[in-house]
Amino acid sequence: MATLDSPSADAAQADATSVPRAVGPAPGGPSRGSSPRKRIGAYVALTKPRVIELLLVTTVPTMLLAADGLPSWWLILITLVGGAAAAGSANVYNCYLDRDIDAVMGRTRRRPLVTGEVTPRAALVFATVLGVFSIAWFLVLVNVMSAVLTLAAILLYVVGYTMLLKRRTSQNIVWGGVAGCMPVLIGWSAVTGTLAWAPVILFLVIFLWTPPHYWPLSMRFREDYAKAGVPMLPVVAGERRVAGEMLAYAVAMVAATLVLTPVAGMSWVYTVIAGVSGAWFVFLCIRLYRMSTDPERRGLVSRGPAMAVFHGSITYLTLVFAAVAVDPFLPW
Repeated sequence: MATLDSPSADAAQADATSVPRAVGPAPGGPSRGSSPRKRIGAYVALTKPRVIELLLVTTVPTMLLAADGLPSWWLILITLVGGAAAAGSANVYNCYLDRDIDAVMGRTRRRPLVTGEVTPRAALVFATVLGVFSIAWFLVLVNVMSAVLTLAAILLYVVGYTMLLKRRTSQNIVWGGVAGCMPVLIGWSAVTGTLAWAPVILFLVIFLWTPPHYWPLSMRFREDYAKAGVPMLPVVAGERRVAGEMLAYAVAMVAATLVLTPVAGMSWVYTVIAGVSGAWFVFLCIRLYRMSTDPERRGLVSRGPAMAVFHGSITYLTLVFAAVAVDPFLPW
């Protein structure tokens, strides 16, 4: 249930300073003098809470759509707790497996496993406990399908993306991003115990959203990824190709949001919000593509315009899923 590498938090942190500092594991592991509050904060940081927030933004609206109204508050609460634990588990495993490249990259060099605030063994135990807890939680308190989908989400992110795809292919986040699409399936199954075409469309929306969301950040931190040997598309391809592919994914994504209207019987309110916000996001991608084709402006693409698309993608997804959440309560 995790998306990819905590882009929002790490990007903000990396932009806060432009002076690299040598950071490495403490010789004796975590400092003995560190306070309990600081230690807890280090473990929380490993779960990448900013990513979890984004995942939960897609879960609750899907549950409202599945219930055609408001499901029980208890069901919403236990689904969010289980989902947060599962996403946290996947993210901690990611930090454990990627601690070598995190130490090389500027935007991740302050992660607790790099600084030595948490030992690798402790992180591995923490990730496993969270994962087992989340699956058992769904199995006991929700239903079998939600538990199976939760296990699949963790495996897709940890094994599929982190272990197999990330360091081997420039399409790593395209297929690795499937893990970030799972919360909508889990949320729908938590309410209904089954799946349907509506959550599949929402799954497709997030799948198509991932490249234009993450590739701008990869453009911004291209040198970091190149130094770490991670073949993100902006590392191995030119800005024009990357911007062109982002635009193609954005157009397909907007089309998918509009397909949801007949499939799920959405109102004109959702359709207008999805269409207008989609047109705005496509405009951001077009502007980025046009700049990438201008020889005099290419060097500027990776900063302002690319980050505008990155931040815009978060706003866009929030608007679309807010519309999904509101639609079941409209009187028409």
